[in-house]
Amino acid sequence: MNVFRIASWLEGISYLLILSITLGIISRDYVFYLGSLHGALFIVYLMLSLHASHKRNWSVITWLLVSLASIVPFAFIGVEFYIRQQLSKVKVINDKPNE
Repeated sequence: MNVFRIASWLEGISYLLILSITLGIISRDYVFYLGSLHGALFIVYLMLSLHASHKRNWSVITWLLVSLASIVPFAFIGVEFYIRQQLSKVKVINDKPNE
C-alpha cells in the first residue's frame, strides 16, 4: 500500500508540473520529458490502484473514484487521506485483543 501512496503523490505532482507548463510557469522546453514521465507514472498509478483495490476489497465505485482522482488536480491529497483512513481502520482491528 505504501508503494501505491508514493505513486499517487508522484503522479499528482507530475500532473501539477504539466499544468504549470500549460500556465507558463515552467518553460515549454520540458514538455516532452515531463509528459513522458507523467504518462509512465499515470499508467503505474492505474495499475497499482487496481492492485490495491483487489488487496483491500474495494468496490468498483471506490476504485473508479480513486482512478478518476488521477485526472483532477490536487485530488491525490484526497486519495492520501482516504488511504490513511483505511489503514488506520485496519490497524485498529489488528490491535484489538482476541477474546
